[in-house]
Amino acid sequence: MADHHHHHEPTGAKLADAARATLEAQNEQWTPMRAAIFDALASEERPASAYDIADTVSKARGKRVAPNSVYRILDLFVTNNVAMRVESANAYIANAHPGCHHDCIFMVCRNCKQATHVDDDKVTGQVRAIAQQDGFHPERPVIEILGLCAKCAA
Repeated sequence: MADHHHHHEPTGAKLADAARATLEAQNEQWTPMRAAIFDALASEERPASAYDIADTVSKARGKRVAPNSVYRILDLFVTNNVAMRVESANAYIANAHPGCHHDCIFMVCRNCKQATHVDDDKVTGQVRAIAQQDGFHPERPVIEILGLCAKCAA
């Protein structure tokens, strides 16, 4: 397993293309609504709630989009590795490398709410191993470190 690492992260249209390809590879459709929700999510600088995304998409489309519809699409995105959920914030971020599967570690700033995503297969592998030793069958380890980012701590 690789230790902590970073990826070249696509942005804009390239990120949307990667997300679309990932969904379509799972036999899911990339509908105009899914594209709009992904674009809104990808444009956020911080983790966004379904309500934030619904507001953004509603304004862009000129008609109300229900948060329940957004939740369903975000859940589909998480299931298919197109987005990631920051559990402590009940919010989502676009997966910057949707074709790559890792258990995620998030460092969440309690002041500015920024969430930094880190892949460290050694750490998450150890978490999975501990769970399995107890007979637990982990599906998706959620590791979040709450604190202050460097900017807020300064």
